[in-house]
Amino acid sequence: MRAQSLEFLKTLVNTPSPVGHETRGQRVWLDYVGKYADETFSDAYGNCVAVLNKGGSPRLMLAGHADEIAMAVNYIDDNGFIYVRRMGGVDAAITRAQRIVIHTRNGPVKGVVGNVAPHLTKEAANPKPPKIHELFIDIGAGDRKEAEKLVRVGDPITLADEFDFLRSDLVVARAFDNRIGTFAVAEALRLLHESKGRLHAEICAVSNVQEEVGLLGARQIAYSLKPDLALVVDVTHATDYPTVSKREHGDVRMGAGLVLTHGGCNHPEVVARLESVARSEKLALQHKAMSATTGTDTDVIFWTRGGIASALVSLPNRYMHSPVEVVSLKDLEAIPRLLAGFAASLKKNESFKVKI
Repeated sequence: MRAQSLEFLKTLVNTPSPVGHETRGQRVWLDYVGKYADETFSDAYGNCVAVLNKGGSPRLMLAGHADEIAMAVNYIDDNGFIYVRRMGGVDAAITRAQRIVIHTRNGPVKGVVGNVAPHLTKEAANPKPPKIHELFIDIGAGDRKEAEKLVRVGDPITLADEFDFLRSDLVVARAFDNRIGTFAVAEALRLLHESKGRLHAEICAVSNVQEEVGLLGARQIAYSLKPDLALVVDVTHATDYPTVSKREHGDVRMGAGLVLTHGGCNHPEVVARLESVARSEKLALQHKAMSATTGTDTDVIFWTRGGIASALVSLPNRYMHSPVEVVSLKDLEAIPRLLAGFAASLKKNESFKVKI
C-alpha cells in the first residue's frame, strides 16, 4: 500500500470515533480528502462530504460510516466504580479485563474493565456471559466524588487497542468497522483526482455518522444530497475460521477479494456494472446473498426520495465487533480501485433502472 495511504489508514483507525461523538475522526478524514476535492462540507450532525467534479451528472455518492461501537458512562457508585451503557453492538463477554479510554470534555481518562479473578469466585456448572450493566470500570478513583471530578454520565468510552500488523498484509485493529469504508471512499476520490481523466459524474465521497445505532447519518445525508446513485462500503463477516457455519453464513474468505452482495437493496444493474469494472481492472470478487436487509447503510439509502440505485461493496473482516478485527490490506486496496473505475465508467446523465 502507498505509504501516505497507509499512514492515513492508521491515523483514521487509531483516532477514537465513538458513535454520536465522531468529530475527531471526521476532522482526520476531512483534512485528508480536502486535497483531492473541489469542496468539502459537513452538516448539522457531522456527516462529512467531499465533492469532485461539481455540477457533473449523474451525482454518485460513495459512502462509509465513521462511527465505531462504544460504551458510555451510565452510573458512578459510592466507591467510584463506573457502570456503562452500550452504544452499538458491544459484546459484554469480551469487554471484561480490557483497557479503555473515557473521552471527557477535559481530555482522555484511562481505565480498565474490572474482572474478578477465578480464585475469588465459585465456578458455576454453566457460567453465563455477563450483561452489559454488570460490567464495571475502575479509573483508580477513591470514591464517587473523586470520580465525578474526572468523568460524567454520558461520556463515551472506547477500548484502547490500536492498529498493528499481524503477518504479511494482514492487519489488526479495534475499529476497521468501519474506518475501512471511510478510507476507501477517500482513496477512490484521490485516485479519480490524480488520474486527471474526464469525469461525467459528480462524485460525493461521504463519511457519515451513527450507523451503529440505526443507520441514522446515512438517512440524513442521502436525503439532503439527493444522489442519483450510491455505492456503500462496509465490512462483512469473513467465514474462514473455526466454528463459523458456511452453510448458514456463506463462504467469504479473507484475502480472496472484495465482496458484492446480491438481492434486495442492491440494484441489479449497478451490481452488474461493478462486476464489469472488476473484470476490466482484474479485481477478485466474492459474492454474498442477502434476505431482508444487509445490516448496512445501503438499507436506508436505497429507498430515500423514492429510490436511489445503490449497491454494497464489502471487505471481509474476521472477529467483527471485537478489539481484534483482522482484515487484508490486499483486499482493502482493491475497493478504491473498483469505486474509481465505476465512477469513471458513468456516461453523462446516465441512470440505472431495473429492466422490465
